[in-house]
Amino acid sequence: MTRYFFVIVVMAAVGIAIVVKASFTMFAERQYWQEVADRFVKENVTVKPNRGNIISSDGKLMASSLPEYKIYIDFMSGERDEKKRKKDQARRDSVLKANLDSICIGLHKIFPDQSVAHFKAHLKKGRQAKSRNYLIYPKRISYIQYKEVKRLPVFCLNPYKGGFKGLAFNQRKKPFGSLGSRTLGDVYADTAKGAKNGIELAFDTLLKGRDGLTHRQKVMNKYLNIVDKAPVDGCDLITTLDVGMQDICEKALVDKLKELNASVGVVVLMEVATGEVKAIVNMMKANDGAYYEMRNNAISDMLEPGSTFKTASIMVALEDGKITPDYIVDTGNGQKPMHGRVMKDHNWHRGGYGKLTVTEILGVSSNVGISTIINSFYSSDPQKFVDGLKRMSIDRPLHLQIAGEGKPNIRGPKERYFAKTTLPWMSIGYETQIPPINILTFYNAIANNGVAVRPKFVKAAIKDGEVIKEFKTEVINPKICSDKTLTQIREILQKVVSEGLAKPAGSKQFHVSGKTGTAQISQGAAGYKTGRTNYLVSFCGYFPSEAPKYSMIVSIQKPGLPASG
Repeated sequence: MTRYFFVIVVMAAVGIAIVVKASFTMFAERQYWQEVADRFVKENVTVKPNRGNIISSDGKLMASSLPEYKIYIDFMSGERDEKKRKKDQARRDSVLKANLDSICIGLHKIFPDQSVAHFKAHLKKGRQAKSRNYLIYPKRISYIQYKEVKRLPVFCLNPYKGGFKGLAFNQRKKPFGSLGSRTLGDVYADTAKGAKNGIELAFDTLLKGRDGLTHRQKVMNKYLNIVDKAPVDGCDLITTLDVGMQDICEKALVDKLKELNASVGVVVLMEVATGEVKAIVNMMKANDGAYYEMRNNAISDMLEPGSTFKTASIMVALEDGKITPDYIVDTGNGQKPMHGRVMKDHNWHRGGYGKLTVTEILGVSSNVGISTIINSFYSSDPQKFVDGLKRMSIDRPLHLQIAGEGKPNIRGPKERYFAKTTLPWMSIGYETQIPPINILTFYNAIANNGVAVRPKFVKAAIKDGEVIKEFKTEVINPKICSDKTLTQIREILQKVVSEGLAKPAGSKQFHVSGKTGTAQISQGAAGYKTGRTNYLVSFCGYFPSEAPKYSMIVSIQKPGLPASG
């Protein structure tokens, strides 16, 4: 009995001691143990999601986030115990020395720009410096290269044994290089800053996804990531761009720019019915003489369109019943005084064209013919002409999916600097500023039975194979003119290419309709009087003429003498 009683007393005493110690730890030493626990837990570690891909309409990857790495080596042992550290350091040095030749030969094969001797001297220097974070190769490397390096002797070992480690970066890549580069856009190297421009910026919210949260807790001397909120990867974007068409347009434009020694070139190819931009090229000549995509000139350049604007002028007069396609204008010798200035045709020094029908006026791009018509019928009421232009929506901002578009500027008679000469010169494409894509949208409406649609760069956002958001075709003007005017202008534009100055834009495979244009570009405040002259040479049209599928604008800025019309 006494023995059992003694056991009970001992057990009770131990129990009481445990309770007392636990209570002391919970209350008296709470702060101390909380600090100890905090050293083993890292709260709210942000986990970045994968940025969505940008994909062409024909299913090709145009922009994607791919990992890149910088590679390092820790030459020193991480053992805390001095005896173990010395032993481990001796092992590390021995293994490195035995495999140094193999490592350097392997590095040279992966990075041929550096010799075997260079790598050997470089690694020896790092070891002598007892570096703990020694950069093996100066540049960022691809994931494939990183995996190859990790297969090399020593580098294939656990980081604690071999010392090799990589620092990952999420790099945005464009597999097709310059194709559509300015329209696709760019992101900052610091992902926290987001996107810079183009589709990347316009759809940043959909592409970037949502950050996740984890906390890291140390268990058995290792940190484990505990997920509090999983990151949500960004959506993929399906663009309207077609890689094949984009490639053809870019190569053709660059070849022509080189031939002409031009400074800037733009091509936009659009699907008539939908407004989907299938190709968009913006090339500027750099100081090294090569051509690069630097700005989205197609949507931002505010230039006087020149002769491509003459189509709009004729359509206003046709719609108002002032003229017919057979209406005759005497252009005389190619020169005509107008309100103190002289309007000239490109062939004035050869005697001009004489009498021309409206169809012929557009065919030879007669400045005198167009300006005579508009000045004759609208000089007493210029606002009526301006209203006719606005009726066709040529003055409206397009509110494109991507930022940076210019706003068309067509002045009215009540606005500042609207002189008597403004109307006739406006009729031939001066005294106005309109971006190339707005001119294309106007011609596209002619091809689309009078329906003006907004140009589109992105069709849909998808996630895990499902459409998250679809961007449908938007109509910005259901009818820019009457069916009668539409029929007349389409017949005229087809003859401009088949019989007029736009013959070089024709094709043996199908009929093309459109209008060429030349505009003198003002050089600074001195205007057109300095002698430093650039010209905007362009063509805007659509094909096939009978059932238009695509519309296109090509514009080239070049120094030198103007081309006709």
